[in-house]
Amino acid sequence: MLCQECEKKPATLHFTKIVNGEKTEFHICEACARERGEGIPGTANGFSIHSLLSGLLDFEQASAMNGIGAKPQQQLRCDNCGLTYTQFSKMGRFGCSNCYVQFGNKLDPILKRVHGNTTHVGKIPKRAGEQIQVKREVEVLRQDLQARIEQEDFENAAQIRDRIRELERNIADAQERHG
Repeated sequence: MLCQECEKKPATLHFTKIVNGEKTEFHICEACARERGEGIPGTANGFSIHSLLSGLLDFEQASAMNGIGAKPQQQLRCDNCGLTYTQFSKMGRFGCSNCYVQFGNKLDPILKRVHGNTTHVGKIPKRAGEQIQVKREVEVLRQDLQARIEQEDFENAAQIRDRIRELERNIADAQERHG
């Protein structure tokens, strides 16, 4: 198989990306991987999964340009540690906990592309499971409540509000019992 970048050399690196159940495969040669800044497994520069992800998701291109042929946008920077969004996109790691706040509005689209969702829906630990389930139910009810209010369905909105209060009281009582 030939490299998908240069279409001359044999592809020796093969990557598979799955987003929302759609599988995309990339096949590139070592030279093209080096040009793109990808590390090669087993070599001195190693393999950087962060570089791979930033390349696949086009972080730099999306954050550096605000339109075709436009000038770069003013650089987003964390007030606490000074990390820029471009640095984050290259490293794939934040510098501090405040980075989550600073770059928060850019994270949801990225998480949605990578994971297919912005809410964790995996397994729930048995000990904390009941509380987590109730909290999730409250969140769903709050969304339903908001929709009912917008539709001016105040009677059902009041019933949902009362159910939320009941669940929140149960959560508070359970937390008091467990310490």
